[in-house]
Amino acid sequence: MPEEQPRLAALVCHPHPLYGGTMHNKVVYRLARALRTRGAVVLRFNFRGVGRSEGAHGNLTGEIEDARHALEWLRGRYPGLPYALAGFSFGARAVSHLACEIGDAEFLLAAGFATRLGPVDYLAACSVPKIFIQSTHDEFAPRDAFERMYARIGEPKRLVWVEAADHFFAGALDEFEEQVRLAV
Repeated sequence: MPEEQPRLAALVCHPHPLYGGTMHNKVVYRLARALRTRGAVVLRFNFRGVGRSEGAHGNLTGEIEDARHALEWLRGRYPGLPYALAGFSFGARAVSHLACEIGDAEFLLAAGFATRLGPVDYLAACSVPKIFIQSTHDEFAPRDAFERMYARIGEPKRLVWVEAADHFFAGALDEFEEQVRLAV
């Protein structure tokens, strides 16, 4: 919870559950912390089947529903606040689908948005302001592949590159966190 009166409610989603992704991931933690410093109340949660959550992996469809329910809870708790959706890697995919479907988020912040997780046609007509923060050496989103994909994404959009060693922003978590703060 921010120390001042919150100005935004933000939902933050984690990387792929089948590969060790949880709400305690270091990138997710830094993303949430940066949002809190910018006046957001932040909800991180585990997707189905992660940690003590019930259920089993839902092949993205289930995780989008998990995010939808978490967002409903967050908006019910803070009904007067605008909201934002954020996520890292697989979590960025989940919230990007949700943001474009609902259409009224203040912004979508997608960190480490992997180019190798399927089509992104839904982003072409998405009117939600989109912020992408990518590692320059992301093995799941090589820079040239990401730039080709980004060219097909509809406006409004913004792209921030962080000089980092890998998908998890190794050696650059402080810079990643600062770029999140600057972007929102």
